Amino acid sequence: MAKFELKLPKMGESVAEATITNWVKNVGDTVEQDETVVEVATDKVDSEVPTEVSGKIIEILFQKDDVVQVGQTIAIIETEGSDDVTETVTATTQEDAPVEKVENTVKQAQEAVSSADFGSSDKFFSPLVKNIAKEEGISIDELEKINGTGKDGRITKTDILDYVKNRGSQPAVTTPQSVATPVSSVVPATKAAPVSVNGQDEIIEMDRMRKMIAHHMVQSVQTSAHVQSFIEVDVTNIVNWRNKVKNTFEKREGEKLTFTPIFMEAVAKALKDFPMMNISVEGDHIIKRRNINLGMAAALPNGNLIVPVIKNADQLNLVGMAKAVNDLADRARKGKLKPDDTQGGTYTVTNVGTFGSVFGTPIINQPQVGILALGAIRKVPAVIETPEGDFIGIRQKMFLSHSYDHRVVDGSLGGQFVQRVAQYLESFDPNRDV
Repeated sequence: MAKFELKLPKMGESVAEATITNWVKNVGDTVEQDETVVEVATDKVDSEVPTEVSGKIIEILFQKDDVVQVGQTIAIIETEGSDDVTETVTATTQEDAPVEKVENTVKQAQEAVSSADFGSSDKFFSPLVKNIAKEEGISIDELEKINGTGKDGRITKTDILDYVKNRGSQPAVTTPQSVATPVSSVVPATKAAPVSVNGQDEIIEMDRMRKMIAHHMVQSVQTSAHVQSFIEVDVTNIVNWRNKVKNTFEKREGEKLTFTPIFMEAVAKALKDFPMMNISVEGDHIIKRRNINLGMAAALPNGNLIVPVIKNADQLNLVGMAKAVNDLADRARKGKLKPDDTQGGTYTVTNVGTFGSVFGTPIINQPQVGILALGAIRKVPAVIETPEGDFIGIRQKMFLSHSYDHRVVDGSLGGQFVQRVAQYLESFDPNRDV
């Protein structure tokens, strides 16, 4: 019998830890390869951790609500079969272990590590898949291109063996890895739950996500010196153009064309014009972000909020932007977002007009320095200037509300940025092809 260490996998750039929210399997339960063992949560996204092997769970090292670092062992699974099954070495190397055996183990580990650097990939590969790739000389670039049939597109043993066709896999090299021992934490004094005075009020405890949102919002207000600029925009040309092309667009692309990608496109252009809005603050340092990654605040069915990110938004055309917006919004509603989908944002846009709000004063998504709220589009009477004189007409208008961090963004920059967004929207070509 072999013992396999189930570790918390890498779940995305800058994600260093996760909280265990639910053990789907318990000690003594049998599990199949790629079956979910535990559910974890990062700052905003819930994920499932599957096992890479079949066997029986003999030990669970962390309990519900424990915080686990990426790479730490969270459970031990006993597997059947010979040493050909991927097996990790426990950290309880006894002092009286033969020196020769330890030296051989270290040598094998060095050979395995030197063959490939799979840690450079954002994708999760099981130890078995990585060992087969090393033995077959498959590079990390090749491995990332293999279509996985496992859960969430993960590459299984069958997938990689099919890739190398009739070439047989050789015995895997074991790598010594340590079994993490959970650090006991001091249990904080629990606060007494509020009590209904009249016996009729309902006391509802915040769920995990609502607690994190509350913490982030308070932290942002305490961190940034929030100030706002507002500007009214005439979007009549955009409304008329969208009404004209939306049916054709949906038939051709299989996607609905909303106003959001049009606004996102204008924001991305304005950020290129004003790169000092595309920054973040760390202590006394300003970090000028090279990539323009737009966060898109989305309301969830349970009333909570999440901010998926459109990466390199300035490089997308309108069709690409529409597809990215629809995909993230759909997966957010279904709870299918991955940790990477909410990481790396450099500026955020929130559409308060969805609920009929004319404008708002949004709170900055730290460590960014700005957030733009899109108000509801309304038909309003407006003065229209012509060579023949001014007259009153009905126009489609909306407000843009720009919140920015006065620590590093003064009123001049904050005002010019939102003005530039308005200029891009008002100069929208009504004859544009899509």
